[in-house]
Amino acid sequence: MKHWQAVTAAVILMSVTAAQAFATFSIVARDPGTGEIGVAVQSKAFNVGMAVPWVDARVGAIATQASTNESFGPRGLALMRAGLSAEETLAHLLARDEGRANRQVGVMDAAGGIAQHTGASTMAWAGGVTGDHFAAQGNILVSEEVVAAMARAFESTEGDLAYRLLCTLEAAQEAGGDSRGKQSAAILVGRPSAAHPEYEARYVDIRVDDHTEPIREIRRLYHMLEGSDMALAHIRYAEEYRKAGDEAAAQRELDRIGMILTNALAREETTPGTLNGLAWYLATNDTNLEGALEAAERASAAEPESFEILDTLGEVYFRLARYDDAVKVGEKALALSPDDEYLKSQLDRFKNRRTDLEPGE
Repeated sequence: MKHWQAVTAAVILMSVTAAQAFATFSIVARDPGTGEIGVAVQSKAFNVGMAVPWVDARVGAIATQASTNESFGPRGLALMRAGLSAEETLAHLLARDEGRANRQVGVMDAAGGIAQHTGASTMAWAGGVTGDHFAAQGNILVSEEVVAAMARAFESTEGDLAYRLLCTLEAAQEAGGDSRGKQSAAILVGRPSAAHPEYEARYVDIRVDDHTEPIREIRRLYHMLEGSDMALAHIRYAEEYRKAGDEAAAQRELDRIGMILTNALAREETTPGTLNGLAWYLATNDTNLEGALEAAERASAAEPESFEILDTLGEVYFRLARYDDAVKVGEKALALSPDDEYLKSQLDRFKNRRTDLEPGE
């Protein structure tokens, strides 16, 4: 018996007779350059992120919606792990589902294969559009223009996949979105990583379960995430690529942090914590030090009594060979937290480097 047949026999059961209705719009997409694959979704229903998006970067992603058969998510990923393509996976799921006429599904495998289904009984307007590396679909929409706007937005936006998905949701809402309104939204992205397998199912995981402006709230949370966890992830991937001898890919990851910083500095509402994190990641990797300085100085001006931010500012000065400034800031940081052994060691490091460069020494 083929492996996929064994998986099918083990995991595929008859559909549940009662299904939650997540009438909605969504996109399933991938970035062939990084291997990222993900789903973004919005609905006039509570907690859409719990049911619709399913991701495993090693094999693919699934959006299951309308009269939602949530089992399509884990079952579909299991089938793709067993070697089935997106088309084969969707065909197997639908063949065993008596409620297929009420389902809407988008499936993408890790090789870029796409499959899409809109049941005949799905509420109008319902349908979808596919393109290079994406499938956008929706039901109970104001018009077909919603999915057309999603396609244009995805194809015209650059940057991290999660950011492109966010812009796609915004374009869908601007085109009218769900005809009933809005309530919840989610973005889920996975990315392959041998060193950090946790990223394969949860590289980016942002959910807004109940909000009057869920997509706007998703954007706010995304900006917080990109300045912290995503920046750290880019550092980690840069290290992976360097170890593999791929300097171009490593530089691409660092450039992404620079892009994040540029966007963060352009937003007045960017938090001091976000600016501080970006400045630290850039400084400790000797990348875009002038940008790191601008971020650290702005963060420190907003929170002048934060010894964490002062420590970052001192590190940036140190990397820029402004050792006197590094010492002054290091002393101020230590004065705010005099028992901090780390801050003591940082100040000693700054002073020692300054002393090494003094004339006559």
